[in-house]
Amino acid sequence: MAGGSDAPKQYGITKPLSLLGPVEADLQRTAELEKFLVEAGLYESTEESAKREEVLGKLDQIVKDWVKQLTSQRGYTDQMVEEANAVLFTFGSYRLGVHGPGADIDTLCVGPSYVNREEDFFIVLHEILAQTEDVTELQPVPDAHVPVMKFKFHGISIDLLYASVSLLVVPADLDISQGSVLYEVDEATVRSLNGCRVADQILRLVPNIENFRTALRCLKYWAKRRGVYSNVTGFLGGVNWALLVARVCQLYPNAVPSMLVSRFFRVFTQWRWPNPVMLCSIEEDELGFPIWDPRKNPRDKCHHMPIITPAYPCMNSSYNVSTSTLRVMMEQFQFGNKVCQEIEMNKASWSALFEQFQFFEAYKNYLQVDIIAEDDEDLRLWKGWVESRLRQLTLKIERDTYGMLQCHPYPHEYADPSRQCAHCAFFMGLSRKEGVKIQEGQQFDIRGTVDEFRHEINLYMFWKPGMELAVSHVRRKQIPAYVFPEGYKRPRPSRHVNHQQQSNKNDTEDGTATRSPDSQLKRKHDSAGTDDAEPDRSAKRSSVSQVNPKTSSPQSRNVDENTCNGQIKSSSDASGGSQASPHASERSPDPAASSPSCTTMGAVCSGDATSKHGIPLVEDCTTPTVAVCTTLKRVAEKVVSELVVSERLGSTNSAELLESMEKDVLAENVHFGGNGVAQGGLPEELEPNHRIEVVS
Repeated sequence: MAGGSDAPKQYGITKPLSLLGPVEADLQRTAELEKFLVEAGLYESTEESAKREEVLGKLDQIVKDWVKQLTSQRGYTDQMVEEANAVLFTFGSYRLGVHGPGADIDTLCVGPSYVNREEDFFIVLHEILAQTEDVTELQPVPDAHVPVMKFKFHGISIDLLYASVSLLVVPADLDISQGSVLYEVDEATVRSLNGCRVADQILRLVPNIENFRTALRCLKYWAKRRGVYSNVTGFLGGVNWALLVARVCQLYPNAVPSMLVSRFFRVFTQWRWPNPVMLCSIEEDELGFPIWDPRKNPRDKCHHMPIITPAYPCMNSSYNVSTSTLRVMMEQFQFGNKVCQEIEMNKASWSALFEQFQFFEAYKNYLQVDIIAEDDEDLRLWKGWVESRLRQLTLKIERDTYGMLQCHPYPHEYADPSRQCAHCAFFMGLSRKEGVKIQEGQQFDIRGTVDEFRHEINLYMFWKPGMELAVSHVRRKQIPAYVFPEGYKRPRPSRHVNHQQQSNKNDTEDGTATRSPDSQLKRKHDSAGTDDAEPDRSAKRSSVSQVNPKTSSPQSRNVDENTCNGQIKSSSDASGGSQASPHASERSPDPAASSPSCTTMGAVCSGDATSKHGIPLVEDCTTPTVAVCTTLKRVAEKVVSELVVSERLGSTNSAELLESMEKDVLAENVHFGGNGVAQGGLPEELEPNHRIEVVS
């Protein structure tokens, strides 16, 4: 038999980095990993699985009856009514087989051409669901990038999309992976269809589906524990993590889950963003839908972490990532890589990899965003709107400080049970960009930035009385007690921080001045109580440098320049005080927790640039067209054997390892120009094992 016929199948656009399979130690580590995932409760019970199937069956019948009803009402023949059909598909974690207990089900309803989204789906079907006894928390979101109807059915969360295809009768065996399904549909329908098309394509493009599922389940859990799982906040969501894991599966087609997890961190600690991650080549089509192509689309050049979907039209699934969130993720990749190395040397167990990220120990300064409503239903709607805009606050701060002030939005919400109104809060860590010298008296003035953000929030078209928003500055020692699940714990200094370096860099801090408007409330409902507070404001203004930091609340503190190089101006100093909240008497701050009030925004002091878990901060790319960050270059220039020593046996010289590695796949790579596009064709990805070159 000819040698060529024995060539292994190639997955992806380049040859694999290694074809080696597991040794006994890898199989043992995989068994330990799978046991850990089971004990962590990541698999749903048989009963819950059966309940999901039952719910999907009932929902499938509802949409079929809905289409038949509309067909009959519009005067079609009895035969058309009989043949009228809608097909329900699943996508996301459920379709990929990595969902856990309590996870929602992403679903897509495909209907005929005469059943539209605007009226038939969001009005007629909405009314049918509203009258269905087991449907609760029904929330239509027609203006979303991907229009969706959210609800709970028998207690299971459902996200339902709709796509009307150019067929009078939708066959029960419709294959939406075929390009013909996209004929004569609008872009919103394409986006709705692509969730299912991408999920199916991922499963086709990985060498071993079960190994992919275990590795993905593991890394999704890891991302949630480390605070980097949230597309809306600017990190990565489910499809992004699936695409990254699938690419690693392609590079190591014979690896078992423990190997895939370790290789994941090896690869992406050295990846040269913004070079794209792709599972297959990008194809154009005569249909003419826009695809990700930095040569033609200037906006695509500005993407920091392109992760391209494998189904036409190929898009960047991670356009929400900013320089700040990319920096945070690179830190966490380095943390994961370090722990996996220790696991492979039997110096650590899998539990160390999933250690909860101690966000409230990582920074000295935070922004606290309080969201308030009259009741839980209003809070759910109001919170959804504010959370969807928090990423814009991060981007605006980066823009207005020229990247010098870095934000770490934390994708977890917290609630203060002592409040009588419905409440939740989000937090952002703030730090100066590493390597920037601190100048005495220098400030970051983000008052206008926050005002602009609040103005955009105020545009919410479904605003109701009682919906309020407050943005406050809090120091680490003043983090409210309710964010700690076991009660208030005074944050400890990070265990791995170099104390001498910390002393040199952070004993003095820069201030960030913020201008408070007359009120932090969205609407001025009531100004009662302001007269009583006026003498207190005067007292605050007259004692700028004499406030006791242990007893003052964040919104009224003024830090002496001897304590903080630079100034922190509280809102009362900046604008003569804030109006009292209508709920002020109900929500007075707890002095013990030093919690900020809902109506006052303090300033932001941002001198903290400490490393987390002993990992140096990754420097930001100065422009989106630079192919590699300085720190990534420094990492990649280390001995390459760290990446391939377990794959390449018999070579001990690092130069020989590098040369051997490059000979295998160098021919598959294309030089990228400054716009991140392959010079000779459509975008391709560069594997992380090659010499790093900064391309301007």
